[in-house]
Amino acid sequence: MDPEMERMLAAIGPRLRSLRRDRGLTLEALAAQTGISVSSLSRLESGKRRPTLELLVPLARAHRIALDQLIATPATGDPRVHLTPVRHRRNGSVLVPLTQYPGRLQVFKQVIAPGPRKLVTHAGYEWLFVLAGELTLVLGERELRLGPGEVAEFDTAEPHWFGPSGDRSVEILHVFGPRGDRARVRATT
Repeated sequence: MDPEMERMLAAIGPRLRSLRRDRGLTLEALAAQTGISVSSLSRLESGKRRPTLELLVPLARAHRIALDQLIATPATGDPRVHLTPVRHRRNGSVLVPLTQYPGRLQVFKQVIAPGPRKLVTHAGYEWLFVLAGELTLVLGERELRLGPGEVAEFDTAEPHWFGPSGDRSVEILHVFGPRGDRARVRATT
């Protein structure tokens, strides 16, 4: 086997372990999701078992990532990202996932249609950048309005809601970190 292929296969185990840990899953929980035994998963992650398609396909499904992302296939020369928008049937909002790594920092482009306000809380940290329109952000008792180019970041443990300020949609970039990951902005003038 050529050295590049050997390196690619050797990197799969640590990548599998990292994906599982980033999602906060035990080997037992992942085994229950995939039907792969705990010992097989452990051996895959430690590099003691060679990955096969029969093992990698259920793992890619469980982690909700493409198989080529799981095995880190070499670039094909096509840099395009093939996005799959998710449309909300009831209110017409559109969510476009820009990343596909559950349990890690998630990036979305959203077009949010007007809808009812409902404050929510959950673990994590959010960063919002307004691309077009006007966004209303409710954080606990505070209400803020943001226009194009404005940014907000907040801990999602605080009750919050965001959506269009009026009767027209708002377009945003939305970054979410499950364990309080904060966006780091570096700028020079």
